[in-house]
Amino acid sequence: MSLDEDTEKGALDYSLLKAYSPFPGVSDELLYPDGRVRPVWRPFLDHLSKLSADEVTERFARGNQYLNDAGVYFRQYGQDGANEREWPLSHIPVIISQEDWQVISDGLTQRAELLEKVVADLYGPNRLVSERYLPAGLIAQSPEWQRPLVGIEPKSGHFLHFLTFEIGRGPDGTWWVLSDRAQAPSGAGFALENRVATGRVFNEFFAKANVHRLAGFFRRFRDHLLELRAEPDSRVSILTPGPLNDTYFEHAYIARYLGFMLLEGEDLTVENGKLMVRTVAGPKPVSVLWRRLDAAWTDPVELNETSQIGTPGLVQAVRGGTVSMVNALGTGILETRALLAFLPRISEFLLGEPLKLPNVATWWCGEASTRDYVKQHAGTMMFSPALSTALPFASAQTDFIGKDFDKLNQGILDSWIDTEAGNLVGQEAVTLSTTPAYHDGQLLPRPMSLRVFLARTSQGWEVMAGGFARIGRTEDASAIAMQSGGSAADVWIVGGQKPVKETLLHQTESPFFKTQSGALPSRAADNLFWLGRYVERAEGAVRLLRAYHARLLETADPEAPLAAQTGEFLDKIGVAPSDPIPEGLCDMLQSAVASAAKVRDRFSVDGWLALNDLAQTANGARRTMRESADVTRAMGLLLRKITGFSGLVHENMYRFTGWRFLSIGRALERAHRMADLLAEFTVEDAPEGSLELLLEVGDSAMSMSRRYAVSLSHSTVLDLLAMDTKNPRAVLYQLTDMKDHVSALPGAAEHGHLSELARSVLQIHTSLAISTPDTLSPEKLGELRDQIAYLSVELTSAYIR
Repeated sequence: MSLDEDTEKGALDYSLLKAYSPFPGVSDELLYPDGRVRPVWRPFLDHLSKLSADEVTERFARGNQYLNDAGVYFRQYGQDGANEREWPLSHIPVIISQEDWQVISDGLTQRAELLEKVVADLYGPNRLVSERYLPAGLIAQSPEWQRPLVGIEPKSGHFLHFLTFEIGRGPDGTWWVLSDRAQAPSGAGFALENRVATGRVFNEFFAKANVHRLAGFFRRFRDHLLELRAEPDSRVSILTPGPLNDTYFEHAYIARYLGFMLLEGEDLTVENGKLMVRTVAGPKPVSVLWRRLDAAWTDPVELNETSQIGTPGLVQAVRGGTVSMVNALGTGILETRALLAFLPRISEFLLGEPLKLPNVATWWCGEASTRDYVKQHAGTMMFSPALSTALPFASAQTDFIGKDFDKLNQGILDSWIDTEAGNLVGQEAVTLSTTPAYHDGQLLPRPMSLRVFLARTSQGWEVMAGGFARIGRTEDASAIAMQSGGSAADVWIVGGQKPVKETLLHQTESPFFKTQSGALPSRAADNLFWLGRYVERAEGAVRLLRAYHARLLETADPEAPLAAQTGEFLDKIGVAPSDPIPEGLCDMLQSAVASAAKVRDRFSVDGWLALNDLAQTANGARRTMRESADVTRAMGLLLRKITGFSGLVHENMYRFTGWRFLSIGRALERAHRMADLLAEFTVEDAPEGSLELLLEVGDSAMSMSRRYAVSLSHSTVLDLLAMDTKNPRAVLYQLTDMKDHVSALPGAAEHGHLSELARSVLQIHTSLAISTPDTLSPEKLGELRDQIAYLSVELTSAYIR
């Protein structure tokens, strides 16, 4: 039946597809070669055709809003450096039938088994090289060949646990493997977010459609990693290069989703041959490490000595069998592009069968028998460095299609290939299949490739029933990467048995028990502590700026005594009063965002959004505010957003140790700032109105009028803002709060003795508690301020190790 016949029967809206014309000689996911719609797409197209253009726009906006709210981004690299960009979702999913997916699954499962055997041989008996299935030079010269790992058998019994494959459909409908990813495969977290966003765009249809779910895949992989632990009290962790990595969002998302610690190299140490994480309660064992860091950078002692993001001694821990690496160090050798040229023959040797999913045609130019062929077909091939040598006329990180060689005469090209033969791999230029993308009310064909994920479980390899597709921005397949303007789409596998709705929750009939409390890495504690300080520091600055500009509105004279002294205090804390929205204030908020970014796995999405909104509001106001009246209103808005963020964190954050460090940072900063203000504005010659300003900044004017029947005085202000245990703006209140939190920290009291930090907090608290308002001179308040400030040094010494 033709597309026109389908339309006449009312099955589809022809207007939606009137511009849909597959490219000649290119396979298409939506249409058969004769123009018929593939059955797996029909229900979705029926649903989409019933939506108006406005409804589609509204639904797409719903998906985009979810991604923005969730903070999903990718890092785009350009001439001006790296910038975070909104995740480019292509809202139309790629729909694949269960039958088609089974072919892919079978082929990739076989390939995973093959790659396991290949890497086990390369770091073991090395038969593939000795029996000439692989050139020795190809392996030995590769920067991904980690010689210190030779002879080390993985503690888990397997080198590979999580793999990613980039695949595409060729013109004849056959699926081809374009590349293998075994080093630190990325994208699984983005696939989850694509699924949630697309599910919200087509929520009614998705709920009823027979689309296979993703949660079970992650649950079984999580359970597998937990089974690999050496002892029940050891931990599974994810190793990340840090927030500057282009896939850091995914690292944090997966860690939060699976409930694993997200660690950087500095969080880990090797003690007595065992891998340990530095926590506020001392070193704790890590026996399974899912690394998202390239192997060479993991250990500066035995691998790349220039690495500043690795853990010295990690290879020794692997060698001693005390930690299971996922994937094993050295597995990046499997990503060597030239290896594709040899896999068909290797499969016959190791598995006794051909590859079920073929590679894209590949040649290693180091083989003399293929060099002439490569020279003759350079115009229809892609070239990239197989090892580490850069191409002489372009970046080493980029593939080059044959047309790039048009400017070179054949003699130069032949000479270059001969010279660089051992470092070059040639591939046949791939014509990718197309899939529908929505543009201006129409579906248009765009080239696409699929990223498919495999995880090892207790039952063997499991293929995620989905993944994500990369969609070209234009008809040109070279624009498929997001760095080139491409987008990402969800992948729906439809058909077979009705999918079971699964969650990450483990269903068991075993008796109820509580899991162990999560260990808090010292680095995370440090960032939470400073997050609390930066937010409170910003709030104090906002309150003081609002009071300053309110007085300028009254006097219009920045040299008036109270305005001048307030301005001097603002200058002292790094907030220039001459600027309506000072840069120093924006810097405080940006520092808070930076601290929160380093603990994304421990931070709620709502908290992250609120904090970013706060920082963006301040930056926006800095660009537009000019008059004091506007600044006063802007400060009021910022104050409401800061207190909203603080309330959100206070009400929703689980009372683990991390919350205590956040709270200690906040209490220390507030107590320090108030003590500083009191020391400055209660001096004998303080300007008129100083006491009123203190009450305003301390948000305590109403409490003053209700609590004290006498007139305003130094004693009443000091009693309310320094010594009141019921006023959350008072110094003593915050010291009491800090004392309670410190007493609950690990090691605060051992064998009946207080720690140095706990003793210092108690001494400061007691000294203030036994004072009276008339004994709190500015000098004593200054000493109190300095003592509170030094608590930060003591806390760092005790826990941030």
